[in-house]
Amino acid sequence: MEDKQYKANFFAILAAALYAISSPVSKLLLKEIPPTLMASFLYLGAGLGMSIADLIKHKKYKEKTEARFTKQELPYTIGMVMLDIAAPIFLMIGLTMTSAANVSLLNNFEIVATSLIALKVFKEPISKRLWSAIILITVSSIILSVEDISSFSFSFGSIFVLLATICWGLENNCTRKLSLKDPIQVVIIKGFGSGIGSLLIALTLGEKINNISYLIVALILGFFAYGLSIFFYIYAQRYLGAAKTSAYYAVSPFIGVGLSLIIFRELPTSSFIIALFIMIAGMYFASTEEHNHKHHHIVITHEHSHNDGHHNHSHNETIIGRHTHIHTHEECTHSHRHTQDIHHSHAH
Repeated sequence: MEDKQYKANFFAILAAALYAISSPVSKLLLKEIPPTLMASFLYLGAGLGMSIADLIKHKKYKEKTEARFTKQELPYTIGMVMLDIAAPIFLMIGLTMTSAANVSLLNNFEIVATSLIALKVFKEPISKRLWSAIILITVSSIILSVEDISSFSFSFGSIFVLLATICWGLENNCTRKLSLKDPIQVVIIKGFGSGIGSLLIALTLGEKINNISYLIVALILGFFAYGLSIFFYIYAQRYLGAAKTSAYYAVSPFIGVGLSLIIFRELPTSSFIIALFIMIAGMYFASTEEHNHKHHHIVITHEHSHNDGHHNHSHNETIIGRHTHIHTHEECTHSHRHTQDIHHSHAH
């Protein structure tokens, strides 16, 4: 179990690093591609790229190793797609009514929104140590975002920006509910659903592109920065829960700023150095969280990919390695290190 958690920690950081690529590269592409159209290409690139990966996977592995979607996940799937479409719209409205510095600062509320929604709506417990990590990472992100603190002012536009972050916070938790399903399928649905939705909005706004080479680069960027990033993010959520994965994913703004310093040859500022040390402290608290106590498992029947100590059931045929099928967990009480995965979402 600990090996899986370390692997999930790595995937959460890898997801953040891949997403961080999108900011500096998108800045270059936005010279030729309008913003809403750019968002649609990134999502569509994710959907197309992961569809190809899914075909390759099925040709290589004939056995089913991941659970497919059922009608039970439909509400969360629809919610995920709709929220991914709504959030950028709220953000664009906010951008027309308030300063860029204000928007950048308020965007970091997504970390807090994800954690609060995970706690209040989905009953996902958050330890004091993880709260400390979330607060430190948020403070670090704010320092990176603000160029002039005097430019921050709460306005009507700020309400729309906060609505955008709340949408993303809800979307993160909807995705958490889908984390036991095939991550590739989740990304494909998210990519095509949100991509087509954004494309329709872009066409309604009259946005267009004349440079096909930029379009191709945007699709490739979408595969890496959105497709693979979301894939690793979902895998991490499977073992870490929404709040802790969000804490790890919050290093993305820091990585993005670092890449921008290299690409655009900007010297690091004193605030960047301060944010670096605060970010390191936050990551330390998030990665070293110990969660070990006696807990009780109720009887539950579900389906997901598995091959670990919580799945000691028998099979009608010989099965070696990771596999998936509907199975039942018997009632038991035990103690071991764990995170807020699907088998340990109990109250404290």
